[in-house]
Amino acid sequence: MQHVKSMALTASLIVCWATTSLGQSDGPANHAPALGIYERVQRDDQNQDGMVSRDEFRGPLRLFDRLDRDGDDMLTRKDFSMQPRRERSGMKTLDDVQVMRDVVYGQGGGRDLTMHLVLPKEPADQPLPVYVWLHGGGWMAGNKDGGVQQVIPAVRSGFVGATIEYRLSGEAIFPAQIEDCKCAIRYLRANAKKYNIDVKRIAVGGSSAGGHLAALIGTSAGAADLEGIGGWADQRSDVQAVVDLYGPTDLVQFVQTPGYESHARSNSPETRLLGGEVLKRLDAAEKANPIHYVDESDPPFLIIHGSNDRTVPANQSEAIYKALQGAGVDSKLHLIEGAGHGGREFAEPEIREMQLEFLLRTVGSQSSQE
Repeated sequence: MQHVKSMALTASLIVCWATTSLGQSDGPANHAPALGIYERVQRDDQNQDGMVSRDEFRGPLRLFDRLDRDGDDMLTRKDFSMQPRRERSGMKTLDDVQVMRDVVYGQGGGRDLTMHLVLPKEPADQPLPVYVWLHGGGWMAGNKDGGVQQVIPAVRSGFVGATIEYRLSGEAIFPAQIEDCKCAIRYLRANAKKYNIDVKRIAVGGSSAGGHLAALIGTSAGAADLEGIGGWADQRSDVQAVVDLYGPTDLVQFVQTPGYESHARSNSPETRLLGGEVLKRLDAAEKANPIHYVDESDPPFLIIHGSNDRTVPANQSEAIYKALQGAGVDSKLHLIEGAGHGGREFAEPEIREMQLEFLLRTVGSQSSQE
């Protein structure tokens, strides 16, 4: 039933978008061929590179997230040739990995919160590090499904992978999002034997809003007012490595950056996250700022940002990198010249390998923690 509802919602979004963009639709959206949708998406390809980034896409971001089936923050022909994702619970095998879907990890807002677990097909003879992925979407859209593809390279290199849902701002304002993420970390520690996880080697990563939450997990270890009551209170939520892809780190600086002032308005994602405009909710903004918690005990960080990001300014990554360096934290900032908010540049082999090498060095097979 959930799968049917998801398909219906996607179809409705396509109708609204196509009608708005073209002035008419070719018929019922549930009969629209995938190629036709792809051809419409191509019209948003401003630089004609065969890929449509989140910045280029002119439709609702909620639709972008649903069309982006491999979760790489860009729309390509591959996304439209893939079979529709099934959202049923249970175990599935993808080549050399297993995906355990919709595992309940805690409670939030009176309902179950779930994650997908990605496990090696062949059991390991020793506990493995885990890589937890947090999706983007401005804290108000997106889901955990695309994260499966994000963690598979790590799983193939000796990790357990997890991609989690967290409450979006339309359901609950901050700190609900970070409370859910920390609850997921605690769940993994509590169930380490079940999933063959090494509790001393947990890495977290995310893009955009997910990058913000990953960074916040990394810097806010021990902040009791961010833990929530979702479950597993006897476990810790600290992590040993962070991959932050173009996430906000200082909301006040963000909304005051020339060219990004729209994020201070009443309908911005940041306003929806905090339940009020950033500059009118300074205490809440500080509580949500990863940079606020930086100290010498923080884990290693890999931070990647596009120099031409028109959604989240690169100064957000530069600011937390400077703070981490000042605190003596192992950290690296990589600015991709000319790149925007996600897009094809972040899928280049060099960038993928940079992330995997960082994970292997800090918590994986090359780390000193083994």
